[in-house]
Amino acid sequence: MNAAKRHAIFTRLRAANPNPTTELEYTTPFELLIAVLLSAQATDVGVNKATRRLYPVANTPQAILDLGLDELKTYISTIGLYNNKARNVIATCEILVNQYGGEVPRGREALEALPGVGRKTANVVLNTAFGELAMAVDTHIFRVSNRTKLAPGKNVDQVEHKLMKFVPKEFLQDAHHWLILHGRYTCVARKPKCWNCVINDLCEFKDKTPAPAGLLPPADAAPITSAPPDTAAP
Repeated sequence: MNAAKRHAIFTRLRAANPNPTTELEYTTPFELLIAVLLSAQATDVGVNKATRRLYPVANTPQAILDLGLDELKTYISTIGLYNNKARNVIATCEILVNQYGGEVPRGREALEALPGVGRKTANVVLNTAFGELAMAVDTHIFRVSNRTKLAPGKNVDQVEHKLMKFVPKEFLQDAHHWLILHGRYTCVARKPKCWNCVINDLCEFKDKTPAPAGLLPPADAAPITSAPPDTAAP
């Protein structure tokens, strides 16, 4: 895919959704960090339902430590792998309190050293909480990058490297969110909604999906870029 086509893709994604952001609910970098940590193999909708109960009670590292492991589990028990995630949250909070005065560090190495925090989580926090140019490649971004030929790669590291290299700088701050939303609601895994895709003619996917009978949207219909409230994402 050439540079002109990549620029056109992000121009259209920006026009369809000028101010994209994460669907995880948060008000502080710490709340975002914990939400992303909890979101592994879980939907944002499910995480939000849990944190809506947790954060009014405990939304700082010390408050969660005061809550304790067993009590924390009662708030996040609806999330997959909650036992292991609860242990990681407690261990992360201990480090934040003991080493960083209860604040979330802004450095990549420090973030990745926190229990349960990998490169993807660190990239989300750096990009969304701190405004850094970072690309958190999840399954949606990996799929979209390969399927469209925007930044094909055999693994997430290759895709991240190519996206950071090929996405025009003017779009880098928000590219992560556009690609996730596009993969979550339009370029879905099994049957991509090519008929409702704002970048259909720019995408280099060969086997584009035709519109289901009776579901062809009007020519001026906006593409799907976010989920209805409290609707589980695919």
